[in-house]
Amino acid sequence: MKLATQTTVKTLGDYAYQAIQKHFKKTLKWEKSVKKDEDPEALHQMRVGMRRLRTAVTRFGLAIDLPKPISDKNIGKIARRLGNLRDLDVLKESLENNYKPNLPHKEQESLQTAFNALAKQREDVALSVQKTLKDESYKSLKEALDKWLDKPTYQPLASITIQQVLPDLLLPEVSNFLLHPGWLIGTQLVEAEIKIQKNWEPEKIEKQLTTQGEILHSLRKEAKRIRYQMELFTDLYGESYGAYMTEVKNIQEILGTMQDSAVLTDWLEKVFKSEIKTELPTLASLLTENRYQSWQQWQPLQERYLKADTRHSFHLTILHPLSGVIN
Repeated sequence: MKLATQTTVKTLGDYAYQAIQKHFKKTLKWEKSVKKDEDPEALHQMRVGMRRLRTAVTRFGLAIDLPKPISDKNIGKIARRLGNLRDLDVLKESLENNYKPNLPHKEQESLQTAFNALAKQREDVALSVQKTLKDESYKSLKEALDKWLDKPTYQPLASITIQQVLPDLLLPEVSNFLLHPGWLIGTQLVEAEIKIQKNWEPEKIEKQLTTQGEILHSLRKEAKRIRYQMELFTDLYGESYGAYMTEVKNIQEILGTMQDSAVLTDWLEKVFKSEIKTELPTLASLLTENRYQSWQQWQPLQERYLKADTRHSFHLTILHPLSGVIN
């Protein structure tokens, strides 16, 4: 059973094959450039390819029969190594483009200490990536994927039509997303109704993010998971599905901006071995303002997704894929 043409894609097995093939090809496309460490964009694309490959392998696991090297653990380890390097590139990019131009001369000079530390750290992590792309687990993953794509093997569920099982595949993901405790941060229960606490001062938001930031970061990861999963099936749904996918992406990006800002603050405090307010007061206030603005963008989406109507409508959208032949 092997994927023939786009028009014949209609079983769960076909979709599994197509997703694995697509993301494996994307990963390989950027590998050479990443090995040479010549382009931050190549690293970003390869990391995304690996993450999406991991999503495809884990989410379609019930329909496909994969050899041992193609495991969630193995792909996850490689993706994390690429991710560690990419995170440092994002940090540098953010400091250089978003913050440095807005700092007084004295703080721009102080920032050079951070850039030097970043360059040294990046050198070590880049070596770890090179090693990962040469080691046996990566080679065996590639070989196993090549062989499986050439002669795929499936489990019985693979032969069921995609429309028949699609809601069952996606609804657990939607439930995990909507039941995440991150939605309740900055809310209170008033007569059995969840109310968003609005008009907080920046100090209160900072305090909340200090104590609850990890939970919001976890919700961001959940948003990313469901987005990757939903993107596998865009051709099987209509406009409502696309609108939910866009909102999930917005949630992921807004929470990501908050998290990146917090990570940057922590990292700078480690480099300077003091509170960032002491060394870089202008930068500290810019980072606080950045988190404040992100919080303002987050709250309307939080409010919307805490409403029963929104959640119900999301479930109904997933329950009704387009029927008929896929072209």
